[in-house]
Amino acid sequence: MGPLELQMEPLEKIPDLINEGEIHLNSSSPAANATRKVYASGAERSRFNSLAEVTKSCDLKWVRSRMLMSSYLVLIKAKINVLLPFGPLAIMLHYLTGKHGWVFFFSLLGIIPLAERLGYATEQLAFYTGPTVGGLLNATFGNATEMIISIYALKNGMIRVVQQSLLGSILSNMLLVLGCAFFTGGIVHYKKDQVFNKAAAVVNSGLLLMAVMGLMFPAVLHFTRSEIQYGKSELSLSRYSSCVMLVAYASYLVFQLKSRHNAYSPIDEEEGQIEEDSDEEEASEITYWEAICWLSILTAWVSVLSGYLVDAIQGASESMNMSVAFISVILLPIVGNAAEHASAIMFAMKDKLDITLGVAIGSSTQISMFVIPFCVVIGWIFGKPMDLNFQLFETATLFITVLVVAFMLQEGTANYFKGLMLILCYLIVAASFFVHIDPTTSND
Repeated sequence: MGPLELQMEPLEKIPDLINEGEIHLNSSSPAANATRKVYASGAERSRFNSLAEVTKSCDLKWVRSRMLMSSYLVLIKAKINVLLPFGPLAIMLHYLTGKHGWVFFFSLLGIIPLAERLGYATEQLAFYTGPTVGGLLNATFGNATEMIISIYALKNGMIRVVQQSLLGSILSNMLLVLGCAFFTGGIVHYKKDQVFNKAAAVVNSGLLLMAVMGLMFPAVLHFTRSEIQYGKSELSLSRYSSCVMLVAYASYLVFQLKSRHNAYSPIDEEEGQIEEDSDEEEASEITYWEAICWLSILTAWVSVLSGYLVDAIQGASESMNMSVAFISVILLPIVGNAAEHASAIMFAMKDKLDITLGVAIGSSTQISMFVIPFCVVIGWIFGKPMDLNFQLFETATLFITVLVVAFMLQEGTANYFKGLMLILCYLIVAASFFVHIDPTTSND
């Protein structure tokens, strides 16, 4: 048998040919050399397959360990996660008992850790995207809870709940969150006045006043009955003003993140250097794709709970003997702002008031200049008459709040007394809405 004949034989028959003595492996014939190459390639192939199996098993172990580690970091490590079981419990109560008061209460408790974990996942993702995209992500997902609740309420035709909950988020951020941050930061650093950059505060105050103007004109137009077409002109004006406010907010983002980036740096260069060093020491705890996956999972879970929360608002109002206005303006925003509340206080205690203002005032600016106009546009798409007429009482409350906070920020300093004043102002607002009856509800 020649070498050409051997090459024509299938590989499976080579061992039989060897056993029959037709091929001698010890010889130097071409057939023997070819056979040795076949066996060598087979050995290499088996060795490669074994290495591939080991690598595959190592990859599976690494993936499994990463999944367990990220699950621990996101779902277990934080102490606030003890409230996570209240979400499934609220869903069970919805189907088993139908008691809207308990469903609403447990849904609130279940959303609190989800809002905080959304902030954590966004913060982790910002390590990979850089400061510019990270700032946009923080601005977007920081108010994701409010946006989801608003969209669900808007689809159900609960326009007043949308308006009042978004208004309450602005009031909560500007008075309660900022007040608690100033108060705790002032207590920790009681020997000095904490200093922050006035540039960002002035710009945000101007945007908030612009938002008040956008909300005030439809309300004044409605209550003075000076519309060309009653009920239609204020809706058209609201939609037009919403588009203008969205353009203004987009311009603000470009101004803040691109054109005047240095204007928002800390005043003290040494302090800025310390912050840069501390940022360099920090590292992400989860990977890029893990952060994206957790953002998707948490957002989906918030969406599910928000549906049950919105459905239970009216029943909870009747069972708890509270007005829908108080629930929407006071209770819902406290839940939605849980992440901002915790982070603002933490940064104030670390004497990083520029970040605190970015969290509290920046969130209020985004809600007033982006989320509210966005909901008007979404209502336009859904065919819902969502407008900027927040009624006279709510608009006046927002206007006075913006003025108070603007005066508090004009000096560029903070202390525990200013924080206490803001907290007391929020208590007055809360008491006002507790005794307030929504005129649209009373008319119905």
